[in-house]
Amino acid sequence: MPRGSCHCGAVRFQVDAEIVELTTCDCSLCVKKNAVMAKVHESALTILAGEELLSLYRWNTRRAKHYFCNRCGIYTFHRKRAAPDHYGVNVFCLDDFDLGAIPIRATEGVGMSLAPEGARAEWPGPREA
Repeated sequence: MPRGSCHCGAVRFQVDAEIVELTTCDCSLCVKKNAVMAKVHESALTILAGEELLSLYRWNTRRAKHYFCNRCGIYTFHRKRAAPDHYGVNVFCLDDFDLGAIPIRATEGVGMSLAPEGARAEWPGPREA
C-alpha cells in the first residue's frame, strides 16, 4: 500500500487502496497548488503521524477541507466537496509513486458554484444566490 508524507516528514500517511486513476482540477485553488490527486474512500486513508500538525483551509462553500502540514506547508490531501466521504490525495506526496503508470483525467472544477459572501472576483464559476 502506498505511503506518503509532507516535505519535512512530520505528516505521514498510508493509502489502503489501489490507485487506478489520477485527476487534475481547474478550480482556482487546485490550479494554484498544481496537485495531481488520487480519489480514495475515507476508510482507505490512515494518518500514521503528525495529525496534530495538519492545518485546515476551507473556502467558498466550506464543504471541502484542504489539509497542509503547518511546518513545511505541503498540501497532503483534502476531503472532497463533491464526494465528502472521499479524499483527494496529493500523489506527489506518495513515496516511490510512478506517476506515468496511471492515467490522468482532467476534472472540471472551474464551473463549480461559488457562495457569494467572501467570493473573490477573480474566482471563476457561477455565483449562488
